[in-house]
Amino acid sequence: MQLESTSTSQEQLSFQQFKKEVLHDYKIALISRECSILGRREVLTGKAKFGIFGDGKEVPQLAMAKAFKKGDFRSGYYRDQTFMMAIGELTPQQFFAGLYADPSLKADPMSGGRQMGGHFLTHSLDENGEFKNLTEQYNSTSDISPTAAQMPRMLGIAYASKLFRNVEEVQNPKFSNNGNEISWGTIGNASTSEGVFFETINAAGVLQVPMIISVWDDDYGISVPARFQTTKESISEILKGFQKDEKSNGYEIFIVEGWDYPKLIDTYSKASKIARESHIPVLIHVKNLTQPQGHSTSGSHERYKSKERLLWEKQHDCIAKMRDWIFEFELQDENNNILKFVDSESELIQMEKDAKKLVSQAKREAWNAFLNPIKNEKTKLVNLLNNLASKSKNKVFINKLINELTNTLEPSRKDLLATARKTTVYVRNEKSIEKTQLQNWITNYLNTEQPKFSSHLYSQTNKKVSHVKEVLPTYNKQADLVDGRIIIKDNFDTIFAKNNNVFIFGEDTGNIGDVNQGLVGLQKKYGKLRVSDTGIREATIIGQGIGMALRGLRPIAEIQYLDYILYAIQILSDDLASLYYRTLGTQKAPLIIRTRGHRLEGIWHSGSPMGSLIHLLRGINILVPRNMTKAAGFYNTLLECDEPALIIENLNGYRLKEKYPNNFGEFKTPIGVVETVKEGTDITVVSYGSTLKIVQEVATDLNQVDINIEIIDVQSLLPFDINHDVVKSVQKTNRLIIIDEDVPGGASAYLLNEILNKQNAYQYLDSKPSTLTAKAHRPAYGTDGDYFSKPNAEDIFERIYSIMQEANPSKFKNLY
Repeated sequence: MQLESTSTSQEQLSFQQFKKEVLHDYKIALISRECSILGRREVLTGKAKFGIFGDGKEVPQLAMAKAFKKGDFRSGYYRDQTFMMAIGELTPQQFFAGLYADPSLKADPMSGGRQMGGHFLTHSLDENGEFKNLTEQYNSTSDISPTAAQMPRMLGIAYASKLFRNVEEVQNPKFSNNGNEISWGTIGNASTSEGVFFETINAAGVLQVPMIISVWDDDYGISVPARFQTTKESISEILKGFQKDEKSNGYEIFIVEGWDYPKLIDTYSKASKIARESHIPVLIHVKNLTQPQGHSTSGSHERYKSKERLLWEKQHDCIAKMRDWIFEFELQDENNNILKFVDSESELIQMEKDAKKLVSQAKREAWNAFLNPIKNEKTKLVNLLNNLASKSKNKVFINKLINELTNTLEPSRKDLLATARKTTVYVRNEKSIEKTQLQNWITNYLNTEQPKFSSHLYSQTNKKVSHVKEVLPTYNKQADLVDGRIIIKDNFDTIFAKNNNVFIFGEDTGNIGDVNQGLVGLQKKYGKLRVSDTGIREATIIGQGIGMALRGLRPIAEIQYLDYILYAIQILSDDLASLYYRTLGTQKAPLIIRTRGHRLEGIWHSGSPMGSLIHLLRGINILVPRNMTKAAGFYNTLLECDEPALIIENLNGYRLKEKYPNNFGEFKTPIGVVETVKEGTDITVVSYGSTLKIVQEVATDLNQVDINIEIIDVQSLLPFDINHDVVKSVQKTNRLIIIDEDVPGGASAYLLNEILNKQNAYQYLDSKPSTLTAKAHRPAYGTDGDYFSKPNAEDIFERIYSIMQEANPSKFKNLY
């Protein structure tokens, strides 16, 4: 095989330099493969829980790494270990630390044990949670397992390059070098069947952004062959319509064999030049790859691959092919000397032995680093338990636990803590210094170890939402009453004037200023890139925002209606909500999602799926302002924070009248703080959003029958009532009802749990706590459909009246 003229030698390297580079690449490939082989063994022996590896994909990843530059970003999936090793961001010891789920970020910088092995990242933030200079480092966004879910984020990373290139006032050398950075994506061929793949492909083609997608094609999706996955069994074939031509924008598409080292280098070099210089998306279909150990450690590919296929994979293994090329390579110099990479096969054999030795040593060191701290703690605990047993009447039972723990040669943290906690049962009726010491050990161990698995769901920096204090809106003496849409629009106007790095985008967001006119005129004022329209593509609208936020911008992604957020829920839940947690605070994406929902008529555009959102989106602040002034205050607050949030504006609030503030951009609605909008003495009524307005109207009717309710506006569901003001109200009224328009057992059940179990309000109740929700179905269309589907004024009046009737039946007679 001859070297392509446009490969590494084109850069005028001497042959010795070129030889050194080729052999270095081969060494990385060998090390990566050996990590995969030993990694599988570690799972099968029980030291690791699960393994999914990049064996068979090594050579194309080496080529990709050569074209990858500092400042670029990778958005990939769990088979890219060779690439990460090639750019110097993953060592074999770190690879095994991740496999063992070592909770030390120093040992496993990819996630501190929070993600299974094969999920890679680089640290975008310093120890204070501030962005590093991203143009001076190789960047990899944090991988996630759900297939194709890396695609929407990939789009946003590329779109940020377009903004950095074309919006002069946002250029920042810390985040971009004039938008020259490429968003590099990787995906398995079977995963291209997912909808978000095609949505991303289409969006990138429309936006014309510098994105290179590598499809690693090994002809299978676990056990399912390509003929059941992809039309024509080829993703590049069916995407030919996206090919750029002289008349239209589109993609450049390359097809290359996954074992052809020089051709791969040539292809990636060309693709990089096109994407970086012309801002054109590129698809590289890397074909005829193999998977030597099968999909994962959960099964064996011998069960579903024929003997002929297995033989073919062995013959076409990319490392074996690269080895043959290295061994056979000859080049004649100008003096007719024959130049070779190796003089004999023994050199390659020695390299292979060295790789095995290096990886084996790294594995041992990673395991010892993981296990030794647990062993040391085990020794301390066994000593404590022995001392306790010697003083206990239940010595026999405690010694049994001690023996079990002592005989566990490779203990887990679970083994230690479970043993200690079981022991407390045997000494529950005893008193001794040793018992106190054990209790202290358990408390201290929990305090030390639990954060290793639970911290960083939300920001830990001084920009966390709870650090921003309330600033009230102020008004002129003769303040006008205006439509709520005017308030939200004028506040956005102020935001865009003050913050060059704020962008908003979504369906109908730009030209018409959103469907409810909350942005009217702002595109004309601030330009089509800062206030922009998108296609109907909710998942990639969110991904667009995630990628932009990862690169230091402050995006506001608009989902036209709350119901439509279900299209994007997987990206919100699996990517955005878990990002700060799964990276242990080393990456952040403070994306703001703007939408509208609640009270309206019909199955769609009227949904309030708050219960599902608050459970699926832990890690994202969920805010439910009752009017547009409160909503505007939330945007002002969030732009001072570094946490993501979902703001749900009221669909029926845009034309309701509100007083016009005079301090736009300055007033701030506090997050996690409830507001008592009416004080009362008889019952605490907790609600939010559109339903709160109905509660306020009913309060007047209840007063006429001598019932004085206290109304509390939730304002934010996540977090909820950080000051525990609701329990203070219940302590006064001794009764509680929660009213919302979610389904039974939805957000109302969440709120009830927070108030009763977290705030311990149960101890102050004289009546059973109550919830009043919508019916279990979606709201039917029309005025009557709304009335019979969601809590109405009469429902609210009668439910509160019935609670008071139970307390004082002689005063409150039956209504019917």
